[in-house]
Amino acid sequence: MSNGHKWNPAHLNRQSERRMSSVLVFVFDGLQPAQVNPRLMPNLSAFAAGGVTFANHHSVFPTVTRVNVSSMVTGMNPGGHGLAGNRLVIREFDPDQHMGALEPVLSLIAKAGVPVLLAPTLGEVLARHGKEYVAIGVGTTGNAYLHNPNAEDSGGATIHPTFALPRDLHESLIDRFGPWPDEAAPNTSRLAHATRIMTEYVLPERMPAAAMIWSYEPDKSHHAEGVGSILGDTAIKEADGQLGDLMQWLRETGRAENTDVFVASDHGYSTISEIAGVEALVKEAGFPPGGQPGGVIVAQNGGAVLFYTAPGDLDTANRLAGWLMAQPWCGTVTASDAVAGIPGTLPASLVGNEGPRAPELTVSFRWESTANEAGYAGMVYSTSGQPGTGQHGSMSRHEIHNILFTSGPSFKSGLKLNTPSGNLDLTPTILKVLGISGHEGMHGRVLEEALVVGPDAADIEWSTELHHAEHNLGEQVYRQQIKISTVGTTSYVDQGNRVD
Repeated sequence: MSNGHKWNPAHLNRQSERRMSSVLVFVFDGLQPAQVNPRLMPNLSAFAAGGVTFANHHSVFPTVTRVNVSSMVTGMNPGGHGLAGNRLVIREFDPDQHMGALEPVLSLIAKAGVPVLLAPTLGEVLARHGKEYVAIGVGTTGNAYLHNPNAEDSGGATIHPTFALPRDLHESLIDRFGPWPDEAAPNTSRLAHATRIMTEYVLPERMPAAAMIWSYEPDKSHHAEGVGSILGDTAIKEADGQLGDLMQWLRETGRAENTDVFVASDHGYSTISEIAGVEALVKEAGFPPGGQPGGVIVAQNGGAVLFYTAPGDLDTANRLAGWLMAQPWCGTVTASDAVAGIPGTLPASLVGNEGPRAPELTVSFRWESTANEAGYAGMVYSTSGQPGTGQHGSMSRHEIHNILFTSGPSFKSGLKLNTPSGNLDLTPTILKVLGISGHEGMHGRVLEEALVVGPDAADIEWSTELHHAEHNLGEQVYRQQIKISTVGTTSYVDQGNRVD
């Protein structure tokens, strides 16, 4: 007898996919470990208590968002994925000008036949296995675009209030969910709209193998009014509420039991002590702009600055390095292989910045651990902003050390790990829990010690090393120190600063 239902193999396949493990990533932009407490974040605090806490987690340097999202989705250091800064030079596109990594500039680069990222993304790896990665970001356009630059061709999607990839998805989402709320402070209404799209469309209908939702907070509020400000605390509490709603939805729909959840931030935070407008200062020091003989292109990135000299112009790179080391705001100075051997510098490869698009020199601003008015440690020079407000970009330990928590069927529970981990470990670990190959060759590692089937953390060997350099400038001696932790072949920048 027939039960009235036709056999539908496609339907059975989708039901089977529903039962398979999937991954959901929630990112709080600019959240630092000290802010994860029951007063500000009851939902994340409860989540952390039941899962795995990565207590020694690291951003990549420079500690700016678009660099870190690129490392998160490629498993590569900045030198490997080629997105060197929020503001950078891509010489294959324009050798004489720096540019902001935002839309529509990123699309123009791609249309010119120049790859935006030099390494495959999570979306591309999953597409090779017939699976999807879908990201929703309510921060900058550049952040959203970098999650899946090739979504038009390889599949998956990235969703932002002003555009989507594939492009036609944007209008269809507005038709269904209405227009995006206007940007506000805090930016909670846009995050709530993103959560609705995630729970009513992305997860139940597209059922991607991996999905990510990116909150613009507390980064937006930290930049505006500072770490620990009333606005910043309100933004954190409201974003934590959205995480709570999302986790409740997973439980109510029965998805919690087969969803591995990652909660991360892209970087920590500091408070601005003083402003150093380096681009103008370099010009005042007599260095011509890029494209001229002896020219220097200065790409400012908050607490870090990228310097590009003409290829092969070692004399200018040497003079520039000496001038930088004499400045009171100069912390560390790293040099690419193209200008290796400049006295007082340390190699860009040490901090993961060596690669085809590496700037000749990179400066991380000087910082200290003095607390701000709200009691949060970390003061730093900045290329922009206002003293007392928030900033990031440097090798300050308060910016380098950020958060990662995991929970789900693949992970151990109630565990706090002190082994080093980093943003570049997200994609290798996501692929591992999904049972998909493709992480081989990435700079990041699988966080095996957190997995149910993984080794005990005590069996993970790791080491820490201090790297020093100095240069006698005549009237003073410049000294710098960078601390690196290493697990296997994966290295993490712990901090770096000028030392007296």
